[in-house]
Amino acid sequence: MKVQTKAPRPASEEFGPAPVSDSADLKVLRAAAAGCRACPLWRKATCTVFGEGPSRSNVMLVGEQPGDQEDRAGHPFIGPAGKLLDRAIEAAGLDRSAFYVTNAVKHFKWTPQGKRRLHAKPTAREMAACRPWLEAEIRALRPDLIVCLGATAARQVVDKSVRVTVARGTTLENDFGVPALITVHPSSLLRRAGGGDLEQEFDHFVADLKKIRL
Repeated sequence: MKVQTKAPRPASEEFGPAPVSDSADLKVLRAAAAGCRACPLWRKATCTVFGEGPSRSNVMLVGEQPGDQEDRAGHPFIGPAGKLLDRAIEAAGLDRSAFYVTNAVKHFKWTPQGKRRLHAKPTAREMAACRPWLEAEIRALRPDLIVCLGATAARQVVDKSVRVTVARGTTLENDFGVPALITVHPSSLLRRAGGGDLEQEFDHFVADLKKIRL
């Protein structure tokens, strides 16, 4: 008797609509995002890492994606980049607890290297699949300012043509109708560890954050 095996799914079928509800309640959105299968990233991730912060915050910080520690704990910006962000926010005279913090992509994309899980940049298709969640967060929060931390966030919020090296420190218009302040991702500073200009880059990052008005 010949056993029929199921043909593998085409790669295109790995992408589907995100289960985003019309709710303006962040708790409802977070619960729905926990079961998101809109792109293949969920397969290797531990969990969906949704945004966190006050539901009435007027400032939203958007990064790229969760890192290793964020993926294990389920909370955004708690790893080395998050700790550096905390330092910079404090140095800018601001309060991190007043901000809603999230990422452009909600699942950790990684490649193995021995026992380590190394960050891998999300593709345009993965970003597009996850964008409805960011749209829903912005719709629910209705912030006065979005701070884009790095190129992935800037492209997700503004458009693909944004270059952080050119637009850094400026506020750009976008389809969300919310001003978007462009700056670097704190992980870019960590990659400079050991370099002589790290302190100068940190001060530059702080200067960008000082442009936030609560």
